[in-house]
Amino acid sequence: MLDFVGKRKIWYIISLVIIIPGLFSFLIQSLNYGIDFTGGNLMQIQFAQEVDDAQVRSALGQFGLEKSKVQATEGNQFLIRTKILTEEENQQIITAFKKDLGQLEVLRNEKVDAVIGGELTRDAIIALIIASIFMVVYITIRFEFWFAIAAIIALLHDVLVTLGIFSLFRFPVDSAFVAAILTIIGYSINDTIVVFDRIRENLRIKKKDDLDTVVNLSINQTLRRSINTSLVVIMVLVSLLFLGGETTKTFSLALLIGAISGTYSSIFTASPIWIGLRERFAQK
Repeated sequence: MLDFVGKRKIWYIISLVIIIPGLFSFLIQSLNYGIDFTGGNLMQIQFAQEVDDAQVRSALGQFGLEKSKVQATEGNQFLIRTKILTEEENQQIITAFKKDLGQLEVLRNEKVDAVIGGELTRDAIIALIIASIFMVVYITIRFEFWFAIAAIIALLHDVLVTLGIFSLFRFPVDSAFVAAILTIIGYSINDTIVVFDRIRENLRIKKKDDLDTVVNLSINQTLRRSINTSLVVIMVLVSLLFLGGETTKTFSLALLIGAISGTYSSIFTASPIWIGLRERFAQK
């Protein structure tokens, strides 16, 4: 049987080595916010002949805008959302489209505000806080209070890991990133609850064993299930990351980081944190 609890200090150090640099990066340079946060230009263009996303991105690449949001619509039309452009830059892009992709009609070309403003960001944070409170209440009723606190700490671990890596490597952040963070929270809490449920069952059965032994047994019993489930999810996300195109890259990358971190925290940190909290506070 693998000893997860006995080596918990090692797992904590590994987590801190990843989280602390990312946290410093986030505090110093924040995130690399995309146009959903900063605003930009919105073009709606209709081409005379059939054109695909890759061709549009290739033309935008001449101006360093290949990572802009490109959405195909009906009638061979495209919605292109870029950073804020000058009038001269707008004309250069339209000229490049005509040269590379043929005749077109500009249906709309205007500056737009940020999709995700400060008020919406605050609302999302408030929603996460409320959701965390409900999680604490639910897990406390079903398990115990210290299980709930350990689960929330594990969730915070996964969010900080994802935020830190995006900040350190300056990956662009858009509205899909917010959706990915919410998905990570749901995925991580599910895996953690599975382990906690097995711990609760074993506590009833093996009353004579010490806490470390019961937790190690529980993690080992759920280890195969956790790893197999995570591997399937990771394989799908890797495929989406490399084959899904530019539009889904931020979403799939954030989910991939969160899935790996969520699996790690569910196995290596959540249960040891619960033991530490229980030994320090509950027994007193």
